[in-house]
Amino acid sequence: MAAYIARRLVMAFLTVMAISVLAFIIIELPEGDSVSRAMDQYMTVGSTQYNPEIVAHWRAYFGTDQPQYIRYLKWIGNLARGDMGLSLWHHPCDSLFQQRAIREVIGDRLWLTVVMTGFTVLVTWTFAIPVGIYSAVRQHSVGDYLFTFVGFSGLAVPDFLLGLVLMYIAFAYFDQSVGGLLSADYEEAPWNFAKWMDLVNHLWIPAVVLGTSGTAGLIRVMRNNLLDELSKPYVVTARAKGAHPAKVIMKYPVRVAINPLISTVGYLLPSLVSGSIIVSVVLSLPTLGPVLLESIRIQDVYLAGFIVLMTGVLTVVGTLISDILLAVADPRIKLTR
Repeated sequence: MAAYIARRLVMAFLTVMAISVLAFIIIELPEGDSVSRAMDQYMTVGSTQYNPEIVAHWRAYFGTDQPQYIRYLKWIGNLARGDMGLSLWHHPCDSLFQQRAIREVIGDRLWLTVVMTGFTVLVTWTFAIPVGIYSAVRQHSVGDYLFTFVGFSGLAVPDFLLGLVLMYIAFAYFDQSVGGLLSADYEEAPWNFAKWMDLVNHLWIPAVVLGTSGTAGLIRVMRNNLLDELSKPYVVTARAKGAHPAKVIMKYPVRVAINPLISTVGYLLPSLVSGSIIVSVVLSLPTLGPVLLESIRIQDVYLAGFIVLMTGVLTVVGTLISDILLAVADPRIKLTR
């Protein structure tokens, strides 16, 4: 297992490096250099005047006067040291000399995104696996038809529309505001136990909204795969020998049927970040989604490139986790390959 994980880690590192190259290419795609575009924007809004010294200073900082491969090595080297770079647009006092670090722009948004994503995945799997097993074991029962109806409804209703409905119900009938991830009293407060509990109390609405479609899809996958396994000869033989029904289902068929669910971790993590932009805007969630949307709109290429890189890293991490879980769950997987 250790050698298997080591090989996967090496492959993950090489994949992340390839993703970093693609992210840097995205940064370099807009015509002209980023400093000139930022300077033109500042002049357009009238917040500053053209100053050759300012332009020369920032071109030297970002390396726009150097070859592309030098800029890439400088960018990736800074990231390796924990320096995410500077945002050309998010500035505190309309001065090209006083830019904000990307770390400050993202702030707690990165960790709140990770917490919300992890909680949503936990909620999704907690409901999808038991319900999928029940629907397969109780095929054509009232419960099976009910969960099938709910599942198709979850796939059909857009996430942002569900969010709006839940916000209306909470406000109209319970006099509660469910937007955001923190109460107003805790938004600027330091992290402590009370703030964490407030975050937990606000997580359920985004988890329900973001996890509904994913849960519905996973229920269908789990149900159909388990139905296929339950009809195979080894299950029929185990039942004929008088094995306990729960053991017949849980020992092998569920372990095999759950494999497709485990393999979805690779794209589930990044999809919750990049695919939740509209939901984050509707629910006023302080996550990376709205920042990515805004950075693309105003062409803050360094900020957008970093978030794109983060999304790619989440894909690699999710794939690594799914590979390890598959190796643990399914003994048929050969770790020597």
